[in-house]
Amino acid sequence: MPARRVAAVSAATAVSVLGVLPAGTAHARTGDTTATGKAGAAVLRTDLSVSLLNKTVTAPLVTSLNEVKAPQTASKTALSATVAGVNGDRPFSVLRADVATARAVTEKSRSEGYSNLVNAKVNVPGLLAVPLLTVEQVTSKAVCAAGKKPTADSNVLGTVSVLGKKVTLTAGASTKVDVPSLGQVTLDLSRTSTTSRTAAATALSLKVSVNPLKLNVSEVEGQVTLAHATCEAPVAPAKEEEPEVVNQTKPEPKPEHLAETGGSSATPYLVAGGAVLLAAGGGAVILARRRRATGTRGDA
Repeated sequence: MPARRVAAVSAATAVSVLGVLPAGTAHARTGDTTATGKAGAAVLRTDLSVSLLNKTVTAPLVTSLNEVKAPQTASKTALSATVAGVNGDRPFSVLRADVATARAVTEKSRSEGYSNLVNAKVNVPGLLAVPLLTVEQVTSKAVCAAGKKPTADSNVLGTVSVLGKKVTLTAGASTKVDVPSLGQVTLDLSRTSTTSRTAAATALSLKVSVNPLKLNVSEVEGQVTLAHATCEAPVAPAKEEEPEVVNQTKPEPKPEHLAETGGSSATPYLVAGGAVLLAAGGGAVILARRRRATGTRGDA
């Protein structure tokens, strides 16, 4: 009975300890909300200063054609750009084209800007008979995808003429066109740039200085840009990490000098107690035998 009681008490104690052990705590991290990308495009931009009559009258010629911006998808296809105030009371046509498309698109994982011009002519005040620039086709495209390297491409297809003169352009280099009695134009072909999240492309960029016959009747100076596209990538969502389980309980100290048979630190005491009980039992048996022997002799 005592041994059974000890075993029952030990089992009850083990169950109680297991019952009060705290459960592990789980920590999970959630990714950031995806940020929307951006995109933009324009088939024409001008930033010109027009001086008339020996600079007694100066007017800005600042305009754009089919300029679009997104987070929302947008596109425009107007074929001409007309401004007022630089040609007396009459409107002035800066650009005409057979095709003029600008598109800006943003999606969850990517953004894109795109522009395209086909058979385009660019005019400036003072050059009535000769266009500043004629091109067969120019395109620009910028693509930015989340988590990927952005790309930017520009192409000039077919012939390009400046102040009535056909020119040969080199990608990434500047070309200067000097036409006596008309003026000077510097062109940059296919300018592109990228960063870790953005991209920009411009098919043609012109630095203009025009003074027909040097009469100071109409001087035009400034910048003209054809087929421009930009983009900015959405922020890639952070990857969710696996839940990390943290056990807040301290491990119990490992018993020292454990026997391979599963003994504990109390084993020596139990053995010694057993030995004492065994010796006492043996002594009691011997004493009882002696008493019986003595009783038998007395009776005889």
